[in-house]
Amino acid sequence: MASADLREELNCSICLNVFTDPVVLRCGHNFCMDCIKGVLDSQERSGTYSCPECREHFLERPALHISIALRNIAEHFSIVPEVEVGGISCTYCIHSPVPAVKSCVHCEASLCVDHLRVHVKSPEHVLIEPTSSLDTRKCPAHKRILEYYCYKDSACICVSCRLTGNHKEHDVGPLKEASTKKLAMLMKHLQGLISRKKESDTRIQSLQDHKTKVEESATDITKGVINLFKEVKGKLDVLEQTTLSDVTRQKEEISLVVTDLLHHLELEKDNLTKNILHFQTLCSETDPLIILQDQETFQGNPGKGAQPYVGNLDEGLISFSLKLQIPFKESSQNFGIYLDYETGSLSFYALCDPIKLLHTFTATFTEPLHAAISV
Repeated sequence: MASADLREELNCSICLNVFTDPVVLRCGHNFCMDCIKGVLDSQERSGTYSCPECREHFLERPALHISIALRNIAEHFSIVPEVEVGGISCTYCIHSPVPAVKSCVHCEASLCVDHLRVHVKSPEHVLIEPTSSLDTRKCPAHKRILEYYCYKDSACICVSCRLTGNHKEHDVGPLKEASTKKLAMLMKHLQGLISRKKESDTRIQSLQDHKTKVEESATDITKGVINLFKEVKGKLDVLEQTTLSDVTRQKEEISLVVTDLLHHLELEKDNLTKNILHFQTLCSETDPLIILQDQETFQGNPGKGAQPYVGNLDEGLISFSLKLQIPFKESSQNFGIYLDYETGSLSFYALCDPIKLLHTFTATFTEPLHAAISV
């Protein structure tokens, strides 16, 4: 537990690993050389420096002093793997459990730092990471160390397998050499995967940028379409109101003309009815004197109807700005005139079936107006 606590004290608070080239700031806190340099470089842009641990501020970039004693302790602990409770202990430390740093396949033993220094350095003593399963490192048939690799069968073999066993005539090489070759192949494959990942990242970024542009363009187009339709709708509303107003105005004008015409026709009808009754009575008369006397009256009064107006309407009283010649091919004996003095509107109609608007004058009337039609 004391070893674990000490290891915690040897961890850099920036990278959370054991110190590498530890340096100390003026406030007394230690960091890896590269870690604190990176922090100070990032703080340089703002012009203020502070300790990442205690936040103490410095007016200038603080000097970095190498801590030699701390570096030696950190280097010692960097080669000792962190051991959890129930981890691999040194086989030769029998008085108290000491974490093992290596295991020897040949000796079938795990070694701490001190026993590793005095261990045999010969090639047959293969050292591996601490493990409690050393049997997996030996040939199951000959119980000897797996030192070679058969390329044909893709199997790890011992020296007996190579010399007298089933792999005697196969392509065989040292385990370390085969491992190095496979690592090279794996590294090559890894580089290929990394390259493909970079290409994928580039394509993803490109597609994301394109998607963003499309979304922005669609937003702009949507806003433009909405504004355009608002403008068109506004103009259509104005046109609708104007058209409806014109239709209503013309309807009222025609209605007034027709009403006036109906009034005159009703009067004419009444006169005709009276005349018919008079002549029917006269036709049934047997007294010649009465018939002849009434005939004189008839000749002197040929009937009541529309009489032409003969007045002092010469060219000097005609407004040429309201004078217009209109070709009219249809046959019509009756014409109507509608005057709206207040709005300055003067309309002429042909009273045919259906009633036809000939023309409408629009002006400002300042004096009494007399409309006329010349056929």
